[in-house]
Amino acid sequence: MKTFDYVIKDAVGIHARPAGFLVKAAKEYESEVTLTKQPDKKADLKRYFEVMKLGVKCGDAITITATGADEEQAIAAVEKVLVENL
Repeated sequence: MKTFDYVIKDAVGIHARPAGFLVKAAKEYESEVTLTKQPDKKADLKRYFEVMKLGVKCGDAITITATGADEEQAIAAVEKVLVENL
């Protein structure tokens, strides 16, 4: 299991376009990838509406967790999307 913590910097938070980028990146890997909004809301990062339902805003702390055969590549891809877009 690999994890990555991130604080959202985008003024709008996770909105439609970056959510789509995150889901697309996660779907490219076999590993299970989840997004957790502190303290306890969780979403499957491969499901667009679950991600949007979390309502992640600017300044929110999130944790990305990847578990599976290609977890290192999955976490790196999602981290890249977060840094570039949020």
